[in-house]
Amino acid sequence: MKFILKKFFDLIPTLLGISLICFFLIRLIPGDPVLNLVGERGLDPVKYLEMKKTLGLDLPILEQFWIFLKKVIQGNLGTSIVSNNSVWSEFIERFPATLELGLIALIFSTIIGIPLGIYAALKRNSFFDYFLMSASLIGYSMPIFWWGLILILIFSVKLGLTPVSGRIDLLYEVPTFSGLYLIDTLQKSVLNAEGLKPFFSAVSHLVLPAIALGTIPLAVIARMTRSSMLEVLGEDYIRTAKAKGMSKKRIVYIHALRNALIPIITTLALLFGSIITGAILTETIFAWPGIGKWIVQSISSRDYPVIQGGVLIISFIIIFTNITVDLIYYILNPKMRN
Repeated sequence: MKFILKKFFDLIPTLLGISLICFFLIRLIPGDPVLNLVGERGLDPVKYLEMKKTLGLDLPILEQFWIFLKKVIQGNLGTSIVSNNSVWSEFIERFPATLELGLIALIFSTIIGIPLGIYAALKRNSFFDYFLMSASLIGYSMPIFWWGLILILIFSVKLGLTPVSGRIDLLYEVPTFSGLYLIDTLQKSVLNAEGLKPFFSAVSHLVLPAIALGTIPLAVIARMTRSSMLEVLGEDYIRTAKAKGMSKKRIVYIHALRNALIPIITTLALLFGSIITGAILTETIFAWPGIGKWIVQSISSRDYPVIQGGVLIISFIIIFTNITVDLIYYILNPKMRN
């Protein structure tokens, strides 16, 4: 119980620190939110001061931070300077796009990374093992924005196989109830009107962003699977199973993989947070209408409430994911309860 309480009490100062850093750092960026909103010409000094007062930007910065904190405690993340909509409503509107992209990227990296890691462990010190570990290191080190542009150049520009940007062709109007196009395009009304064309359009738009976003997690999962499998394959009960004459498939997939999956599942949970943060660059490159693109646009327009609120929500999601993983470990591992 103390472990659980400690984790949740640690959440408060962490979020406070993130809020503090984000609040002051964005105000160091050159630019004025009011001038970005109305343009540098055609605004007399009196109206300029009135707008700053309306937005609360005329107050001392420490007072602005205190007002922001009080609103957050009350569950109010503020109102966008540009759209005049609440930050929370804008986040909810865009989050399904980021969630869909993140889940598909995680599924892509998992279904490829785990088998590759298993095979590399079974072929330890072979050419394939060295090749895979080298490729995973390159994949992990590759900048997302560069990799995304390369994918667009090859598959969209040169080969014309995939769309360059967006979530679905503009030809289709899909009523959304979940915000996930892979689900919404399978509604009965959509299937009756357009068949599976909107679904395949949504899939084609997902391919390149998911590959770009899933490359780094794929490399991490492959390396983690390999090291975890090698550790388990060296255990005494595996040697006993071999001595009893069990088939190689049974030893690998029933006995070894089951125990090797524990750290892999933990890694998958932690990678979800890195995928959410990686989506900022990916969504910008592929014009994906999610929270990453939303925050980048807000930085360009100096929309302080959106930046502050968006970063705070993303931070909470990542920290909460990490805490959940720690709690699962705490429940499954009796040693941590001693």
